[in-house]
Amino acid sequence: MTKRLLTTLLLGISLLPLRAQTPSAEVLLETTAGNIRVALYGETPLHRDNFLKLVNLHSYDSLLFHRVIKDFMVQSGDINSRHAKPGELLGSGDYDYTTEPEFRLPQIYHRRGVIAMAREGDDVNPEMRSSASQFYIVWGRIFDDAGIAKIQERLDKATQGRVKLTPEMIETYKTIGGTPHLDGQYTVFGEVTEGLEVIDKIQQSPTDDNSRPLEDIRILKATVVKK
Repeated sequence: MTKRLLTTLLLGISLLPLRAQTPSAEVLLETTAGNIRVALYGETPLHRDNFLKLVNLHSYDSLLFHRVIKDFMVQSGDINSRHAKPGELLGSGDYDYTTEPEFRLPQIYHRRGVIAMAREGDDVNPEMRSSASQFYIVWGRIFDDAGIAKIQERLDKATQGRVKLTPEMIETYKTIGGTPHLDGQYTVFGEVTEGLEVIDKIQQSPTDDNSRPLEDIRILKATVVKK
């Protein structure tokens, strides 16, 4: 049994891309918690190309996972985090541009293990344009029928009925898990193909009141390994 297959069985998660998703590039994130390999989707070319550009510019090297919330997600990409002092408040560091949203529902959504771009809130960003550099990787949780019903109600209010969970999405959120309340509001542009156990490890890290890990978790190096 391969290490990857064993990890998949232990976590109860399929790491293979869904049918409608086309991996078109891969990035390796070498972190202090372990290595994470990410496949970027051809269906979201603006986000793919922006992420690859920043990786090639070494923009992610030495950045922290500055925001970690258990059973939700782990976030990195704050350009001010490279030399941040212990306990320093992070989250505002970014470049001076944004990216047009590329929502690809119902094929691409916030299941466990996907990577998506952060963004400013609707009050200052009604077009839901993505951050230039800050991204998050979803962990989330598994939902029952009652939880799914509450999520759909929440989505109806947040998106004015624009986002409806399909049977496939619902089954995924009930078996694999994720963060369905973000669907149709943040752009998902890839997924973890190796190292999901590293995400699990990071999301369980003790944090301060601002969700920053008490012990720094850092991206040592980001590299494009497949174009």
